[in-house]
Amino acid sequence: MNPALPAALMLLCTHLAQSLPRFHHRGWLRLLGDEDGCGTCRPDLCPQPAGCPAGTVLDTCGCCPECGNAEGQICDIDNTNHFYGRCGEGMECRLDADAHLFGEIPEPQCVCRWQESVCATDGRTYSNICRMKEAFLSGKSSNLSLLHRGPCQTAPWIASPPHDTHDVAGNDVIFSCEVSAYPMALVEWRKKGNEDFLPGDDAHISVQARGGPERHGITGWLQIQGLKKSDEGIYTCYTWNKYGEALASASLSVSDPDSPSAVKMNLYLRDIKNVPDEDKNDYGNEDEDISGDYELFSNMNILKQCGMQSACGA
Repeated sequence: MNPALPAALMLLCTHLAQSLPRFHHRGWLRLLGDEDGCGTCRPDLCPQPAGCPAGTVLDTCGCCPECGNAEGQICDIDNTNHFYGRCGEGMECRLDADAHLFGEIPEPQCVCRWQESVCATDGRTYSNICRMKEAFLSGKSSNLSLLHRGPCQTAPWIASPPHDTHDVAGNDVIFSCEVSAYPMALVEWRKKGNEDFLPGDDAHISVQARGGPERHGITGWLQIQGLKKSDEGIYTCYTWNKYGEALASASLSVSDPDSPSAVKMNLYLRDIKNVPDEDKNDYGNEDEDISGDYELFSNMNILKQCGMQSACGA
């Protein structure tokens, strides 16, 4: 056997492993290096790792520094295995307790020991101190340091605004507006031309707000049941706290139920209910006229399939 073949094969495997994302390939690199053993520790000969967003940890021999695994990265759950690597500073390796909720096998992941939000000197709120350190070590923000524990106090900003919608008279529509702020902001709705906040005394309009889906966030909904032609107009999500305010608007247009476009849309909605979820994208592409004419219905369709509460992550 040609003695150069094993060396060439090892070199090829190393190059392949290095071409994969760091999130997965480190275990294979460890296996490739296991044959060398630890030997005598010579810190002066250790290569110095660079670009480590989670800081450095000692390697399996306890000698040379290497990049620690970042939050959310797979890790070795105990000290007897050295496949995926060790978590960076301030983190520990835990099994994902929520994996079974999604029918997945729990995997060990790096988790920050302190899950409290922090406010940094760049004015941003980080979900925990480990995320702030990651931003600093990755060079995303220079001269970054902890300002105080807890989120930064900020004016609200709209993370997900309401979308323009077209529907048929008699149907129901829902607008949603996702807001982030600290302290928690208020979310209310107005219709252009009416200075009063909705719903007022209109029984077929209702509003609702609930915290989430993100931490320090709130989502508001405006639901109009039994659409009328008079419901057409521009609806505005208006949010504020003591540090400021923000707003975002969307238009609503309403078709007569006997119009050709309304008939086609109702047929489309009726038929797609019988199409399996995995085939719905293909189904929509088969009829370009329908998918093009009714692009504005996409937000409404999702809400109708899920219902007001679940569709908005409540």
